[in-house]
Amino acid sequence: MRHRNFFLAALPLAAVGATAQKAPSPMPNVIVLLADDLGYGDLSCYGATRVVTPNVDALARSGVRFTDVHACASTSTPSRYGLLTGEYPFRRQGTNVAAGNAGMIIKPSQYTIADMFRQAGYRTGAVGKWHLGLGSKTGMQDWNGVLDEHLADIGFDYSYIMAATADRVPCVFIENGRVANFDAEAPIEVSYEKNFPGEPTAREHPELLTKQRSSHGHDQAIVNGIGRIGYMKGGGRALWKDENLADSILSHAIAFIKGEKGRADDKPFFLYLCTNDVHVPRYPHERFRGKSPMGLRGDAILQFDWTVGQIMDALRQAGLEENTLIVLTSDNGPVLDDGYDDQALRLAATHRAGGPFRGAKYSAYEAGTAVPFIVSWKAHIGKGKVSEALFSLNDLFRSFSRLLGVELPEHAAPDSRNMLPALLGKSRKSAPYVLTMPNNRSVNLRTKKWKYIEPSDGKPMITWGPRIETGYRPVPQLFDMEKSAYEAEDVAKQHPSLVRQFQKIIDDERLRTDK
Repeated sequence: MRHRNFFLAALPLAAVGATAQKAPSPMPNVIVLLADDLGYGDLSCYGATRVVTPNVDALARSGVRFTDVHACASTSTPSRYGLLTGEYPFRRQGTNVAAGNAGMIIKPSQYTIADMFRQAGYRTGAVGKWHLGLGSKTGMQDWNGVLDEHLADIGFDYSYIMAATADRVPCVFIENGRVANFDAEAPIEVSYEKNFPGEPTAREHPELLTKQRSSHGHDQAIVNGIGRIGYMKGGGRALWKDENLADSILSHAIAFIKGEKGRADDKPFFLYLCTNDVHVPRYPHERFRGKSPMGLRGDAILQFDWTVGQIMDALRQAGLEENTLIVLTSDNGPVLDDGYDDQALRLAATHRAGGPFRGAKYSAYEAGTAVPFIVSWKAHIGKGKVSEALFSLNDLFRSFSRLLGVELPEHAAPDSRNMLPALLGKSRKSAPYVLTMPNNRSVNLRTKKWKYIEPSDGKPMITWGPRIETGYRPVPQLFDMEKSAYEAEDVAKQHPSLVRQFQKIIDDERLRTDK
């Protein structure tokens, strides 16, 4: 915590504690419930018919369902970076999809959304998928002790997280900087370069894959009968079981919501709750397996919906339902075959995970970043609203600061806009534009009417396995989204002045360092 305390002490007095407006009384609890690889079309309130999500649908009916909100990127790590820092991920090198042994990408010197909530008097927690690195140096983590940098250094009072993703080692939860349920008799070693002597791999021993088989990649360490990315040794009783991931995440989230017994204070809470559903490998609890016609991916969506229902029940039982503001969304668009042979492509049939949009996770096309987005705050938001307001997940930072009356330090959340009126369903006014980053780190621009994809290098299809259009072309692309949401007709040649205007915005944003 040394770096964190120094940073906060160095902030100008005018920044710390100053308020931009009167905060609501009592201040709401806030939950950002972030799904993983959940597509715009994966929920029944967004048009899905082959899978039904009654708990998410009920949440949508209780507040505002948005139809034009975007993740900051079409992959996990940069999208989450943008949400937590309010900074476009293309500004920072090292925000590509992180390995499981990546060093912490958000530095202790950065002011995060968790810092902002703490400044407003909240207790802060992060539970579930992290995927933004841990420790001060890549590949140098001490997985058998206390990590030298972890979430306490960037504003979180409590954390119970997966280091990266379910398909990457280490396959253990990290609680407050230390491996949860650490087994001293099975010390942990992790490598993304070479295997450890005597450890079987999925490539060499496919007979050991008892729960999921790889379709491409994911053929290194075997944990819980499933091949992973990266090599791992040890773990013992600390190793997770994929079928219990949702239950583990949920139980720790509910424990955080309830708070420590006998707490003298009455602080509101901010919970950054990141489920593993519907990321690969998909192996839900047996309560859900076989319950969807779409196979394991459909079952995982049902498990996610159940998690939402359990969180709502916990809030209700604790008397917190009315004054808890919930944002439900996803980190990026959907992907069906992302490395495991779970038949998601075949069993999807008529289901359109990306909704009416072209592309998917990784892509520059719209389905890569167009995400479901629902806001519920029963004490203050009217029921059953639908909003077409355009904004981005990185706008949550400054919107929440306005809600709580917190004046942000200089340079904090440089790319976040105050979209609070839209967030609360009081306005349908859109941001002037939204910038998003596909997998090749180029930049797209969206207005309410137009989608601009700048020229970039890359193949037209993903090269490592998934059947996904990248949207990469050596020439600019422009689509009239009011005419067709599917980006079927490129009209860049008909509108050269718009192409120049949008490219200049992107170029200027790349050069800009301050808001």
